[in-house]
Amino acid sequence: MIRLLISLAGLLAVVPLRADLAAVRAEPNLERRAGKALDNADRALKTAQETYRNGYAQQSEAAFEELRESVVLANDSLKQTGKNPSRSPKHFKRAEIRTRELLRRLNDFRPQMSLEDRGPLEKAEATIQKIHEELLAGIMGGKKKKR
Repeated sequence: MIRLLISLAGLLAVVPLRADLAAVRAEPNLERRAGKALDNADRALKTAQETYRNGYAQQSEAAFEELRESVVLANDSLKQTGKNPSRSPKHFKRAEIRTRELLRRLNDFRPQMSLEDRGPLEKAEATIQKIHEELLAGIMGGKKKKR
C-alpha cells in the first residue's frame, strides 16, 4: 500500500512539470520565457533526482526529457529575440551560467545512477552541453571581420 502511494506521488510529481512547460511557452516576452524555461529545467532536474532516488526510473526518465525540452525552449527563445549575444549579453550570459550549473549537477548525479538507467541523463546532458557551448561562443564571439 505504501509502495503504491509512493509510486503515485512520483508520477504526480512529473505531471505538473508538463503543465509548467506549456505555461512557459505561453509567455510572450522571449527573454522572460527563456528564464522561466530554465527555472522549469531546474525543477525537472530536482524531480528526476528525487524520483530516481525513490526507485522510479521511469518517472525520472520523463523528468530528464522535461529538463532537455526546457533548455531547448530557453535557447530557442533567446535565438528568436534576434539580439546579438556579444552586443546584448545579459540574458544569454544568464542562460550560459544556468546551463553550466545544470551540467555540473547532472555530472554530480551520474555516479548515483546505474549504468542501465543513464541513457536519459546522457541524452539531456549532450543536448545541454551543445546549447551551453553555443551560448558561450555567441557571447565570446566578436564582430566578424569582412575579407
